[in-house]
Amino acid sequence: MSAAVTRPVPLVGRRRRPEPHAARPVTLRSGTRAEAPAIHALIADHLQEGHLLPRELDEIARHAERFVVAVQDGIVLACAELAPLSRTVAEVRSLVVSQQARSLGLGRRIVDELIRRAESAGFHKLCAFTHSPGYFVHMGFSIVPHVWLPEKIDTDCHRCVHFRQCGQYAVMLTLAGGRDACVPLAALHG
Repeated sequence: MSAAVTRPVPLVGRRRRPEPHAARPVTLRSGTRAEAPAIHALIADHLQEGHLLPRELDEIARHAERFVVAVQDGIVLACAELAPLSRTVAEVRSLVVSQQARSLGLGRRIVDELIRRAESAGFHKLCAFTHSPGYFVHMGFSIVPHVWLPEKIDTDCHRCVHFRQCGQYAVMLTLAGGRDACVPLAALHG
């Protein structure tokens, strides 16, 4: 009895996915006003996927430092904004990873950095509104009813053209470094 010989199947008609970004270092840092056009273009390029809301260039420029960007060789490959909704709640907004940089873990790295920044700033909760809640659930977020985040509804949802029909899930993460965590124990017994 002879063993069957298997041969690799040629990829006829299919191109190999290039991975030019895997070998060179990618830096995570705050965005700059000068990068606002690149951030805007990255978001605009992914609007057709139907999972992002459009953003105005001037709004991105005003809040560029709230974005965490993944940059390689001067090119913005991924981004997301830490947008405060109230003194206690912040939102992960406009999380985008360029097509050519997907599966490098950049989205996870950016969300981890936003969590760190939100905790450091003293927020109690970090939320996101997404069509892919499983992505966030794997990072410790929980799916919650929209009404648990009235700050988002008051800040953005009432003005949105998709209000009450957006199809997004609300996800939330309770943060360890909330403002109350900074109160000394002696002050609580005062």
